[in-house]
Amino acid sequence: MTVAPGPVLETDRLILRPTASEDLDAWARMMADAEAARFIGGVQPRSPAWRFMATMAGSWVLKGFGMFSVIEKSSGQWVGRIGPWQPEDWPGTEVGWGLAREAWGKGYAVEAATATIDWVFDHLGWDEVIHCIDPENTRSQKVAQRLGSINRGPGRMPAPYQDHVIDLWGQTAAEWRARRG
Repeated sequence: MTVAPGPVLETDRLILRPTASEDLDAWARMMADAEAARFIGGVQPRSPAWRFMATMAGSWVLKGFGMFSVIEKSSGQWVGRIGPWQPEDWPGTEVGWGLAREAWGKGYAVEAATATIDWVFDHLGWDEVIHCIDPENTRSQKVAQRLGSINRGPGRMPAPYQDHVIDLWGQTAAEWRARRG
């Protein structure tokens, strides 16, 4: 298994690690699922899914961070990708998420995003996190709310997504730390 360089984080139920070559089959299945892919770029055939997965691995090399692959401890299965994301011209320092449909409703998004937000504030020194959320994506809005983020209003994505409507949800490091105690 070839894994991008970076840390491994653990929660009670999950392992978060940088992208690995072995993630492709599950990643491609998630991106082929119209409902799972609806708000994270839309359905993609396997080869574009591989390119996006490789982009995520490259982000770890070039920027020192990227979304973590989320591995369910009980099964060893890849269930999604969650973590820091800030490509060129992005509207801010994002912690985003995308889970395979079979992982929905288990609290994994909040569990993994919490570990990731702790990590970006403690290790990357970010001052704030945002979440770019389609106004129709009520599931992600609920995740953002559970994380303590608030809707800051409309945002703008860079090309080729510049016409995609999003709201920017977020919070500062101080707000996060105050809420976490």
